[in-house]
Amino acid sequence: MDTTTREAGVVDVGYRLRVLREERNVSMRSLARRSGLSANALSMIERGLTSPSVSTLTKLANALEVPIMAFFRQEPERQNVVLCKANDRNRIDFTNGYWEGLGSEFFNGRLEAFLLTLENGGSSGPHGMIHTGYEFIFCLEGKIEYEVEGQIYHLEAGDSLIFQANLLHRWHNRWDKPSRLVVLISGFEDNERPLEYHLASSSQSGSNGKDDEDIQDDDGDPNV
Repeated sequence: MDTTTREAGVVDVGYRLRVLREERNVSMRSLARRSGLSANALSMIERGLTSPSVSTLTKLANALEVPIMAFFRQEPERQNVVLCKANDRNRIDFTNGYWEGLGSEFFNGRLEAFLLTLENGGSSGPHGMIHTGYEFIFCLEGKIEYEVEGQIYHLEAGDSLIFQANLLHRWHNRWDKPSRLVVLISGFEDNERPLEYHLASSSQSGSNGKDDEDIQDDDGDPNV
C-alpha cells in the first residue's frame, strides 16, 4: 500500500537539549562533566550556534539517560479525538524497514499506536528496551521474532502478543519476506516516550554515516 510521507518540521536540537537538561535539573557544568564535552560547546549547541554531530548527541543522550530520538521530539497540538487517514500517516524510515504513526502522536492520552513494516534483517537494534506500561503486538503479515526477557516468541499473520513493557524486549525479522505488525503501548508514565526507545537504535543504524561538523572548544580542538 502506498503511503504519503509528511515532511518533518525543522527541530531545534539546541532547544531540546536545554529542555531535557532542565527537566532533569542538570546544570551545564554537570552535563559537561558527564558527557566529556566542554561547557562552552554545550552553550553553543543550546544557543543554536553550532550543530552537534551524531557522536556528540550520543554522548549527551548517555549523560542525560535518554534515547537519542529525544533530541528530535516534536510536540504537536494534542487532541481528544484523532482521525488518521491511510494516506496521511507520519513515516520514519530506518534500516530494512519503516515506522508509520497511527495518530497517537496527536492524541491527548497515554497511548502509542503505530505500524512497523520490516524487510529481512529489520530490527529494533542490538539492545533491548525497557519502559513502563503494557505492549500489544499484532502480526498483520509475514513473520516476526519478539524476544521478551530472554524468551523468544515467533508470530505469524494473525498472531498477537501482550506483555508488561518493563520486561526487556526487542524485535527482529529473520525471514526472507517482509512483515507488518501493529504495536500498541499503553499505561506508561507521563514523562516517558516509549516510541523513542523503539526507534532509537533502528534510526541510528539507518544513518548514512556522515556526521555534522564536530563541535570545537575555544582553542579550536574538536571535542568529539
